[in-house]
Amino acid sequence: MKLMDESHTLLGMTIVSSVEAPRLDPAMIAQLPHAPGIYIFRGETTLPLYIGKSIDIRSRVLSHIRGEEKTRMIAQARSVDYVETAGDIGAQLLESSLIKEHKPLYNIRLRRVKKLYSIRLLKKSDYLTPQIVSSQEVMIGQTDSLYGLFRSASAVRSKLEELADSHQLCNGLLGLETINKRGCFRLQIKKCRGACVGQEDISYHDERLVVGLDELKIYIWPYDGPIDLIEQREGWTQRHRIDQWRYMGTWCSRADEFTAATDQGFDLDTYKILVRPIMFHPDQALIEPAPAAAL
Repeated sequence: MKLMDESHTLLGMTIVSSVEAPRLDPAMIAQLPHAPGIYIFRGETTLPLYIGKSIDIRSRVLSHIRGEEKTRMIAQARSVDYVETAGDIGAQLLESSLIKEHKPLYNIRLRRVKKLYSIRLLKKSDYLTPQIVSSQEVMIGQTDSLYGLFRSASAVRSKLEELADSHQLCNGLLGLETINKRGCFRLQIKKCRGACVGQEDISYHDERLVVGLDELKIYIWPYDGPIDLIEQREGWTQRHRIDQWRYMGTWCSRADEFTAATDQGFDLDTYKILVRPIMFHPDQALIEPAPAAAL
């Protein structure tokens, strides 16, 4: 029986499709590569059931089949497609893009969020206070003093309450409640140090707030223009074009063409994928300015 009979290109990469078979044929699984990329489980139709990524496609697919976490999905699967990439970053970007485009039944993570929320730190009279802002109000990745990316305003408030607990902050000064003559409610239960009623120097409260928010800092795009984040494997090169934390598309040496991303807007998951290699681990991939002809 012929197991690999169809192929086409996606973002300059070859996507290989297996024929539908009764359940998942072991011989078909054996043909999956030990290479980075994405894999797509399909059922009776061409619609994807689940899309995932791995630095070792075959090993990851086998872990799904042998494990208990995805038993319901595996029971419906009839074929597995895959797309190799030159590296892990390309696999992550492709996985995120395809999940948002196709919305597979068993993918919960990486769905597109139309509106994001963040915390902007403002100086109000003589103290710092957090303000909840949305991606419709500020340019995320281009605006200073933003902290955290959240899917709802309520998630922001929950985070501020968490910071209040862990850093003994005042809910009143955080804008979470109204301060009366006796101070905030947290002061009454001895969880606030009293900055709201003058029992603590307000500058100390500001310091703890800044420390609490620091790990949530949203980094401003550090380059003057777009860059290419380059991955190479076995003589194969992929150049992922990034601008203002937005994934613009990928140039692939195998196809010798640039394929634009379907959605080039700012995306929470794309930011999370890119901030690590760009800001903290530039050794994970080569970074160069995008060619002038591409600008």
